[in-house]
Amino acid sequence: MLDARKVRAIGLDLDDTLWPIWPTIARAEDQLHQWLLPQAPGAARMIHDATQRLALRDALVRERPEIAHDMTRLRQEIIRQALARCAEDPSLAEPAFAVFYEHRMRVDLYDDALAALQELAGRYPVVAVSNGNADVGRIGIGAHFRASVSAHVLGVAKPDVRIFHAAAAAAGVPPEAVLHVGDDPALDVLGGLDAGMQTIWVNRDGKSWSHDRQPHATVTDLQQLCVMLRPDRAV
Repeated sequence: MLDARKVRAIGLDLDDTLWPIWPTIARAEDQLHQWLLPQAPGAARMIHDATQRLALRDALVRERPEIAHDMTRLRQEIIRQALARCAEDPSLAEPAFAVFYEHRMRVDLYDDALAALQELAGRYPVVAVSNGNADVGRIGIGAHFRASVSAHVLGVAKPDVRIFHAAAAAAGVPPEAVLHVGDDPALDVLGGLDAGMQTIWVNRDGKSWSHDRQPHATVTDLQQLCVMLRPDRAV
């Protein structure tokens, strides 16, 4: 059971916790395709084809496992590889990625997310903990975060306990004082538990829990979390 009295900081996942990620990625990929198509049609088609794109990604991860956690580097290298294979202008790789990244930052927050984030940030230091490459400042919500810890900067990804411990350090509290909140059972909940934190599973879609260890609490949206943490509800 969640013990709200012990919570002194919040670790917060981003993708699929504050916004749905796949509609965002799909729009960004469409914009990348439209930008590349008149200048590098072969690479544009290769990257836009999911099977070919995933094959490029898988090959990169096998050849360069050190960048497997870095979504920015992976995306950049996929674009470079596609341009090279199609014998098209390699100088397009950097501006092409910039187009993708600009639109990757244009997220649609869940209806409950902003108000909940404002409430949480008013009571606790909130640290973003993400395996992705979202920039909360560019998205426009950076003012609500004490810090942001991401796999592509730190060099390790959830569920590695080091990323959770880095978040605790950024918040200025020990791991046991952090409540980590996220949608992924393995990456967020089990990873947070391994790091010595209390955890909240954000289960927006009514999925079944399939692990032996349990989160300290489950919510269907972040407003429920805010209610749990209010002083009059602390247990």
